[in-house]
Amino acid sequence: MSPKKNVSEFNPADVPSAASLKIGIVVSSWNNEITEALFDGAYKTLLSAKCRRDNIFRIDVPGSFELPLGARVCFEKNKCDAVICIGCVIRGETPHFDYICQSVSKGIMDLNLEYGIPFVFGVLTCNNLKQAKDRAGGKLGNKGVEAAVTAVKMAVLKA
Repeated sequence: MSPKKNVSEFNPADVPSAASLKIGIVVSSWNNEITEALFDGAYKTLLSAKCRRDNIFRIDVPGSFELPLGARVCFEKNKCDAVICIGCVIRGETPHFDYICQSVSKGIMDLNLEYGIPFVFGVLTCNNLKQAKDRAGGKLGNKGVEAAVTAVKMAVLKA
């Protein structure tokens, strides 16, 4: 079995400048400890890619289910070049996890196709809190970093 990839590892030389980009970040308040760590990773990565602070727009939503609408509002309000959707859904004892994950991923995909700009899936879908912590700055890196790199690369590709 191969070791799990650290989602924070990337070559900065492979990331284009974000100096002219406007990036939205929509953050779910549910599982706040995790989502704030993901936001922090994304925000710092955007700054390291030369994105201006006043071109980064944050919107908070109650839960991951609300991410697609929050992302749409963020784009329409700020005319972003890309929107990062940050959330964390942890499996419980009911099928609720499956419904939420499927709905959120489809909602974000639909936004990509409807608006023709990148709406990035920065949502952790984990079996337990330990897995979420491992991917929100723990031993497997920070998914927020990966989402920010993806947003910059895709926004520049689109341009």
